[in-house]
Amino acid sequence: MITAQNLVNHELIGLQTQIVNSTNNSIVGMSGQIIDETKSMLTLQTQSGVKMIQKQHNTWKFTLNSQDIIIDGNLISKRPEDRIKVKA
Repeated sequence: MITAQNLVNHELIGLQTQIVNSTNNSIVGMSGQIIDETKSMLTLQTQSGVKMIQKQHNTWKFTLNSQDIIIDGNLISKRPEDRIKVKA
């Protein structure tokens, strides 16, 4: 079973995601596949094109192995290489 803590230490590129809550109401519900990640941004391939979305101030739902996991963007707001190295 995958937990939120496990996902924080997981590679995010390639996963399906959806924004379930945000300080910007216009992006709530946006979904797509993560194609790139930086310290503060996720780049999504959506139906309407490529979108760069800030990790912080958003609550993300990730789908991994047919399981949905919801994570506060502040938990993943690190450089990918630093976030993956952190021990659970």
